[in-house]
Amino acid sequence: MAERRPAARAPGSRVPRLADAREQFLTSPEANPSGVRDPSGVRDEILTSWIRSRTWNVAADDIALPYVKDPNLETLLAQTATPILTQLRDELGKEPVSIILTDSAGVVLERLTGDPALERYLDRVQLAPGFSYSEQFAGTNGIGSALESREPFRVFGHEHYAEKLETLACAGVPICHPTTGKVLGLLDLTCWNRDAGPLLVALSKSTAQSIERALQQQTGLRELALLREYLRTCQRTAGPVLALNNDVVMMNDPARQLLDPRDHSVLLSHAADAIDAAERFTMEIELPSGAEARVSCKPAWSETGLAGGVVQVQLSDAAPRLLRPAPTMAVALPGMVGTGALWKRCCQELDGHYRFGDRLAVEGEAGVGKLALLRAVHQMHRPSAHFRVMDAADCVNPEAWTRVISQELEAGEGVLVIRHADLLTPRALDALADALAEALAGDSASLPWTAVTVRRLAGAGPELSRVLAYFPRSLSVPPLRHHIDDLPELVPFLLGKLTRGDEMRCSAQAMQLLMRHSWPGNVTQLQRMLVGVVQRRRAGVIQPSDLPPACRVTSRRVLTPLESMERDAIVQSLQDTHTDKKQAAEALGMSRATIYRKIRKYGIDVRSHADRGPSS
Repeated sequence: MAERRPAARAPGSRVPRLADAREQFLTSPEANPSGVRDPSGVRDEILTSWIRSRTWNVAADDIALPYVKDPNLETLLAQTATPILTQLRDELGKEPVSIILTDSAGVVLERLTGDPALERYLDRVQLAPGFSYSEQFAGTNGIGSALESREPFRVFGHEHYAEKLETLACAGVPICHPTTGKVLGLLDLTCWNRDAGPLLVALSKSTAQSIERALQQQTGLRELALLREYLRTCQRTAGPVLALNNDVVMMNDPARQLLDPRDHSVLLSHAADAIDAAERFTMEIELPSGAEARVSCKPAWSETGLAGGVVQVQLSDAAPRLLRPAPTMAVALPGMVGTGALWKRCCQELDGHYRFGDRLAVEGEAGVGKLALLRAVHQMHRPSAHFRVMDAADCVNPEAWTRVISQELEAGEGVLVIRHADLLTPRALDALADALAEALAGDSASLPWTAVTVRRLAGAGPELSRVLAYFPRSLSVPPLRHHIDDLPELVPFLLGKLTRGDEMRCSAQAMQLLMRHSWPGNVTQLQRMLVGVVQRRRAGVIQPSDLPPACRVTSRRVLTPLESMERDAIVQSLQDTHTDKKQAAEALGMSRATIYRKIRKYGIDVRSHADRGPSS
């Protein structure tokens, strides 16, 4: 008996017009933004998705998707959704509708289909467990496009980017965590295009809502159990304690005050290992900050299963770290905006160092605002005092350049900032170290408050290390991607400066795209991008179409600050070990299985780091 395969054309005149528009788009040159002469037959969200698909070089004439051999079915989403999806399948019976559950990356976790013909066709186009239907691999489709937009998304017939999907219709609805709002995965209903209608979308939405209600009930029990285990552990120790599951991270005051932010990532990875193994273990490790620690990890259980993991840390050198109390009051530095925890902590620590008169080494990626922060803390406390910046970029003659620094140190007033010290030649660094040694040999109390800025303190060469030895305190300024939640405050602030008070604001859709961008150039890159936008649009509301193409091609979801830090730590370790995953895992204090899982989770392209040596 021949397999039933309905024709792609549904009733109405819109279908041939849509098919023509799609053909125009696929055959138009890439320089043409839309590629469609008459876009009236194409919905805006579909056309935007087509553009993204072409940017990702998705093949329109083939389906070739990445495959995950053993997708994780032990997640809270999968366990909660399975009985609801099974009940829906029983209700639909042999109707030609496939019920599909994916994770947040678009990997199919489960597929329930009552119609054999539809099931065979879905196998043919790889819409099956283990395959990723992310938009960057499959083009415009109900799964990947819904995850990209973070909204319900329907794709019928010729609206699909790939030709082999034209006979299908699909409606995808993201499923979000009831507390954090994080996208956990997606519910998709797929049928033949000729059978599609509004009921497909309505049923998708109602089923996703049922899953979210069940998640809310399950999450409350699970997180209450994790909280109880965390509090019990805190009562038994005065040291650092951390706890987490897929949605929540908790840490006590000693963990925040005694541990370096780099240590948090490693310890939380061990907690994740405890969750994966579902068993207790203890180990001795050296943390990235250099501290020796005894780490005890244990899983926490609830009535519904595994609730998370708890880590207890015993530091061998904890006492020297409590030299001064951590600041507790928020500090509002002039000209600085942002209320995220990492950014507030950075401002508070800087204010404390200024008050204590600490000579300070400030590290951070290009464009994070190191100099702006130093200016702001000076403006807050002594706005009328002298402020001098000596930039390594201006160091043509090392002797003459360091002579000016010696004069500034001898003058003994205001603030002296030695900027980009890691760009100085060995000869210039030696001259700078000599100048600092000579100035500090006298009365250091009479010196100006002095700070030095570098991109990275770790891995400094001998000449730079000699200079840094005269700066006993250090401060790390987080990259923008680590406090991306500050963007809704930062963008209006920068627009106000660029437009001199003219009315201009960012739409919610455009802001969502900006928050999903990685911003490798940090605040400087953001400001340059906004300059271009302001030049094209003098007033009004910034829409996604006003943003440059790089901002419209984004990662699948917004990483939390903790996930972003963990991803960066893994990338840096891979660079330092020339992509040796075993060595990188050992350096981070995690298992090889964990680093492979994290590389896959964050989409880290190992090949792009293969030829890079250690960063200085």
